Amino acid sequence: MNNIINGLSIVATPIGNLDDITYRAVNILKNCDIIICENPKHSLKLLNKLGIKKKLIALHDYNEHKVINQIKGLLENKSCVLISDAGSPLISDPGYKLVRHCIENNIYISSVPGPSAVISSLQLSGLPISEFIFFGFVPKSKKKIEDLIKSVSKETRTSVFFISNNKLISFLECSEKIIPERSISICKELTKANEFVFRGFAKKVKNDLLQKKENLKGEFVAVIDKQTLKKQNFDEIDLYKKELKKMAKKFSLTDIVEIVHKFTKINKNKIYKWLLNLKK
Repeated sequence: MNNIINGLSIVATPIGNLDDITYRAVNILKNCDIIICENPKHSLKLLNKLGIKKKLIALHDYNEHKVINQIKGLLENKSCVLISDAGSPLISDPGYKLVRHCIENNIYISSVPGPSAVISSLQLSGLPISEFIFFGFVPKSKKKIEDLIKSVSKETRTSVFFISNNKLISFLECSEKIIPERSISICKELTKANEFVFRGFAKKVKNDLLQKKENLKGEFVAVIDKQTLKKQNFDEIDLYKKELKKMAKKFSLTDIVEIVHKFTKINKNKIYKWLLNLKK
């Protein structure tokens, strides 16, 4: 277990509960040469709990090229670990350019899986998760949030978002306006002691959150149900007019009603009334 291959290990860390660290992750963190992290002060909380002391190098969106140039020699000859502040690295976190550098220079890369707020929120949402799409962080302006929700209104996969507490109500207000009958879950403080999931339509979820000030504190993940094709209402199916007119010349109304009902399961009375209107 102690023999770690030189290169880059992408290691998932807890998203809230420090006990969620895996045995493999602990072993690699203990035996690596360098840990690359977003915020050394934040990462030290976990490392101190584990009794691990290592050289930490800060990596964020504004210094990634600089860090790569600084450690490119070490990546080839030392065991380096990439961690984020919480969860699986690279998911709305820096590190993409570092991984690309390793791939382009044939440097060994390994993934050490573990906690993920995206997966946990989907599991707790109660929504279909066989197909989903992750949008990252919700944008800052209300106009951009509206544009995002409009695009999601046509999405046929369950949608997942990271969302800050100060954008949460705006996000739900836009959802209430644009997709009022789409189920939403808001996951609060995943894996922590005060974890809670608010579920329902946007209006209900918003009202539930506004019940207590404490509800709006913490970290949140939003999950929105996919668009489902509406059951066809026979009154709206004009594309059958030609076929029904042809049938009306050959069959009685009763026969047409029986045939159409058999294949569409639409209420017979609705079919009959529609046909009568067609003859007018």
